[in-house]
Amino acid sequence: MLRPGLLSLGLGLWGAAEAQLQLSFSTGESSVQINGRSANIAAPQVVEGRTMLPLNDTVLLLGYYLTRSGNTVSVVGGNLSVDLDSGYATVGGQRQEAGSVAVLGGKLYVSARVIAAGLGGQLSTGSGNSLVLTAQPKGSFVPPTRTALPSAVPGAVAPAPTPAPARPAPAPAVPTPSPAAQPSAPQARFSTDKAVYAPGERVVYTEYSYDPEGGGIASRNWTGRQDVYWAPGSYPVSLQVTNGRGQSSSAYTRTIRVEGQAAETPVTYALRYGQIGDRFADGRVLNYPALNMTQGTPRNLPLLFSDSPEKPQQSGVLYGDQVSGEARLLGYHVNDLGRPARLYIVARNLESRPVSVQVARQGETAPSRLEGILGQVTLMDYFASPARGAVNVPAGGLSALYVSPSLSQGHGVSILQDIVSSGRVAVSFVMLEDGLTLSDAVLRSLPYLPLDGRHQRGTFAGADRPMSTALTQLPARVVIGDGQHDPVLTGRDSVTGSTQRLAGNYGVLYDMEFTGAANTAVALSPRGGLYRGAMRIIDGDLTQVIKLPREGNALTPNEPQLLWRAKSDRVRIQFMPSNGSALPVNLVFYRLPQNTYKWYQP
Repeated sequence: MLRPGLLSLGLGLWGAAEAQLQLSFSTGESSVQINGRSANIAAPQVVEGRTMLPLNDTVLLLGYYLTRSGNTVSVVGGNLSVDLDSGYATVGGQRQEAGSVAVLGGKLYVSARVIAAGLGGQLSTGSGNSLVLTAQPKGSFVPPTRTALPSAVPGAVAPAPTPAPARPAPAPAVPTPSPAAQPSAPQARFSTDKAVYAPGERVVYTEYSYDPEGGGIASRNWTGRQDVYWAPGSYPVSLQVTNGRGQSSSAYTRTIRVEGQAAETPVTYALRYGQIGDRFADGRVLNYPALNMTQGTPRNLPLLFSDSPEKPQQSGVLYGDQVSGEARLLGYHVNDLGRPARLYIVARNLESRPVSVQVARQGETAPSRLEGILGQVTLMDYFASPARGAVNVPAGGLSALYVSPSLSQGHGVSILQDIVSSGRVAVSFVMLEDGLTLSDAVLRSLPYLPLDGRHQRGTFAGADRPMSTALTQLPARVVIGDGQHDPVLTGRDSVTGSTQRLAGNYGVLYDMEFTGAANTAVALSPRGGLYRGAMRIIDGDLTQVIKLPREGNALTPNEPQLLWRAKSDRVRIQFMPSNGSALPVNLVFYRLPQNTYKWYQP
């Protein structure tokens, strides 16, 4: 039931029953004029070419009010009613055209022309872009005084007191709601496109909840809702909604029946309907053949990898080596000094002339206690990074290529850089406690810290792995970081001279090109434990950096996560194993079923 205060507001805008009311409004604006006086309503909208007005707000201002019987809302004194189940409006018993009724933000809207017809009025153009709805209020009313307006009514317009008419006013033709009436609770409503589904068949829900008072729906609570059901049976689904006043509806329930033969498997359903990031069950991943990747010619790009000691307990040099030209630097360390410290990457010019060093790409995460975040955010940063300006290092001079934020005890840093130097430079990863200023003298005085026996450091050739293949027989997979299908890099610790194996190939960029990719999808299957990373995909004219997985962690081997649906026939994926995550991982390629979404842009 409508609030009496709002009814008083509508009737207080004119002084006699005969007065014709003109409501002037513009779409998208909540401020309106009623016979030249300002008032506020929910903003009129344009829906599919129709100008729509909030029914409750509009009829109140024009001297009418709403009543409800079952699921039919009617204008008392007018010829307009709305069937909430069918979504149709009726004027004088004649059903109006489809699209004349809409629920927008939980509010019931009706076409302005239909409202005008239902009130015996007319709709015309006003000044500028405004429209004018003219109607005759029903009955004769003694307008309320200013004090009769409830102060709690939002947006109420308090008109000046109007003298009582000289003749006695007849009894009102329209019953006035009881002053004790409370705002009605919202109503939860939804439908499904079918009553009976096959196992694995997609369920399409359409919600059309509303607030009888014209307020919005603030929250929704579903119980039992699934987009697909895999086992035969009956499944009750309930919806409860809450409006902006904190009132909640009763639970509205429909029962979905599932029977017959399965329409989809979990794999085909995910490929056809799944959102990017969705998990789906597939226990056959390891049975799919590994793709035979053709190796391309790699760039002469060394990787300087610094992860040992991973948790240094004193200031010192963690790793260092000499480079010239292009190089990739990857450092991953946690402060265990017991006091704040910073990680530095320093370049010393070994030439007798000035040397320029440019950071072509950089990804960084610091500080953080979460290992998975360190690797994933660093890769997201790296793939999206623009080139930076060059640093000029004088002959024999020293320059910092990176300085981390101050790291508290137990906080870590991950730094990934691609650099280009115009001459020979000595690159050093240095952990230095706060309070010590990095200088040539301090750097020369620092010890080289020993390996921790659990992690790697060293210089490794072949930091880029270009490769390609054609996608023909699918499903199939690309295996990364297992040490068998994907050999690990071997290198040398320049500090100790010992041979190092880069387990996991962290810092190696897999630059993979796939042909025959049209109508395929790729999913991530973690095989070694928790994985959080990123990759860069070039699909036709679309280039996108995406998180792996899109949300949370990839953890369960037999639940791949959907990453991409290919748009074009040639797709390029740039993938780098994420430090702090477990390997191996599989990239699994599937052929899409017919009538499937072609591609997806996050």
